[in-house]
Amino acid sequence: MALTFNRRNDRNAERESSEFEEKMLFVNRTSKTYQGGRRFRFAALVILGDRNGRVGMGIGKAKEVPVAIEKAKSIARKNMIMVPVENGTIPHDIVGENSTSRVLLKPAGPGTGVIAGTVPRSIAELAGITNLLSKELGSRNKVNVAYAVFDGLKNLRTAKQVRALRGETGGVQ
Repeated sequence: MALTFNRRNDRNAERESSEFEEKMLFVNRTSKTYQGGRRFRFAALVILGDRNGRVGMGIGKAKEVPVAIEKAKSIARKNMIMVPVENGTIPHDIVGENSTSRVLLKPAGPGTGVIAGTVPRSIAELAGITNLLSKELGSRNKVNVAYAVFDGLKNLRTAKQVRALRGETGGVQ
């Protein structure tokens, strides 16, 4: 499937993404040497969020940076997840894992702020989380850390969801 990025598609994409705030975390440049010289390719990691519990992440690759960023935004829109945010924080501790990266996410009290590295902070802020503690464990590769944070956020459950899964109807016993 070849992605084409013409003006009409770009205008439609702008209308769709107006509800989301975007943050480009990094652009990676790779090169391959040919007989005539080097050819560069770029990979962009972009986070989209509405600061209201919805957040998405995408990695786009292309021969030019702007095209890579557009692809990443398009992929991020498709990979949106809902994050349960309670009083500005997450419901419980969780460790997200991807490859050799692990990220510990802990709820924090009001007024604490987001105490985290660059990648977890960006994702948490765009998800609408205002109080959070986190620690990156293992590899600190930005792509793997981003996937690990998303793994953690995807596996969060509220107390109501857990009660429903267990089949309980009442309160504390």
